[in-house]
Amino acid sequence: MSLRLRVALAFGLAAAAAAAHGQERAEEEIAPPLHVLFIGNSLTYTNDLPAMFRSLAEAAGESRPFVRAVTAPGFSLEDQWNQGEAQRAIAVGSWDYVVLQQGPSASADGISVLRAYAERFAGQMRAVRARPVLYMVWPPTSRPQDFDGVAQSYADAAKDVGGLLCPAGDAWREAWKRDRKLAFYSADGLHPTPAGTYVAAVTFFGLLYHRSPVGLPSKVAVAGGASLSLEPASARVMQEGAAAALAKWRSR
Repeated sequence: MSLRLRVALAFGLAAAAAAAHGQERAEEEIAPPLHVLFIGNSLTYTNDLPAMFRSLAEAAGESRPFVRAVTAPGFSLEDQWNQGEAQRAIAVGSWDYVVLQQGPSASADGISVLRAYAERFAGQMRAVRARPVLYMVWPPTSRPQDFDGVAQSYADAAKDVGGLLCPAGDAWREAWKRDRKLAFYSADGLHPTPAGTYVAAVTFFGLLYHRSPVGLPSKVAVAGGASLSLEPASARVMQEGAAAALAKWRSR
């Protein structure tokens, strides 16, 4: 073998080894898909928040998260605990995060139930190494004065259990500071419009992926093969509202 050929071969093998090493590093850097369990009521299943969150994550280039929801209309966390399905779902394990949501919970009774049963569920989560996430919702349109109370009750529950807070209700308010005409309440004055759910979904994205939600798509696939298409400018305002709410509560 000539010297020139041996040198060329050596360079070729070195380049191939470097390429293989680079490929291995790239594969190692690919994050495994998140496993997220949502426990809640119609404020979670209206517009299928879990599916919208999954679609946004995929659109943002993340591995497709595995999501499951245990929901029932009007259920509190006490109802979920007593019914048992949510406990069985947690016990399956492999969850990175378990999301807890009930109603606005600004009243004394609501706060008591939220905090007491968040503790119970969190105890079960610790056994399977899942992190609790408290999904801060919003008050009905008839009680706008309760926004601060709702926010604080969910923040306190998250602190009790060493969990994360998803400040979706505050993200609504931050978005309204930028555009008061955004319609987040449906006609019943409590449940979210698709846009309201979109705000919650981008807030979850920012929280669970530790990435800014600003720049996420304004068109996203939802359950049943349908899609939600928002005006790009409005979507950006919603994303900025989510980012502001996350920054606000992260600093507390």
